[in-house]
Amino acid sequence: MDITIKKKEDNQMVFVIEGINVPFINAIRRICTVEVPTIAIETVEIIKNDAKIFDEALAHRMGLIPLTTDLESMVPASECDCEDHCPRCSVSLLLKEKGPKTVYSKDLKSQDPQVKPVFDTIPILKLKEGEEVELEAIAQLGIGLEHAKWQPTTSCAYKYYPKITIDKEKCEECAKCADACPRGILEFDEKKNEVKILDIENCSTCKTCVNTCESGAITVESEEGKFIFRIETDGSLSPEEILTRACDILSEKSDKIIEFCES
Repeated sequence: MDITIKKKEDNQMVFVIEGINVPFINAIRRICTVEVPTIAIETVEIIKNDAKIFDEALAHRMGLIPLTTDLESMVPASECDCEDHCPRCSVSLLLKEKGPKTVYSKDLKSQDPQVKPVFDTIPILKLKEGEEVELEAIAQLGIGLEHAKWQPTTSCAYKYYPKITIDKEKCEECAKCADACPRGILEFDEKKNEVKILDIENCSTCKTCVNTCESGAITVESEEGKFIFRIETDGSLSPEEILTRACDILSEKSDKIIEFCES
């Protein structure tokens, strides 16, 4: 297996992976999306709410605020031996504001500096003159299989690595394929009088160039066992953390199957 990172940012990573099959890469994708745990607000105790928003809508909105996740020091509530919630399985976030103002995610005061809103400018509600809001939110670990608020990825997908072949003997140098390509993958070099491939990885294999070429000089295929994988996160975890944890989870699942078969 060979992995080549093509792009890496705070919340995004694109890499090419070679030497695997579709079931394996799809398993990684699914685990990244719905089985890697993150922290999200699970319960909200509203003490006072004078704003023109129902308590249920306010609690739902707060549950969707991405929070930075500390997977090392926290455990899921189902694995904790406390009666309700404790610092080992949950984090308390307090909100107490008075209008007139717009209340943002930055106004949430977390009791754990490692767990806080990823973005400071997410609007929660608006307060008019004299209106107040006071509440306590409890954030806990969970996975996307339970609720979408625990999904760490905003986008997680793969595609086959494209392969474009140009038969120079059949090519009539008409440049129609280059003009028709919707992504600008192909370019006609007038000096060399030939069609050049500029950015093969951006190809969507739509085969517009194939349908345009009257001489049948172009073929667009996919390379077997080679994929382009893209991960975008909501900021709760880095792409590297999500991918690493997904591989660990898949490994654990494989070990359980092996143990079951051997027992």
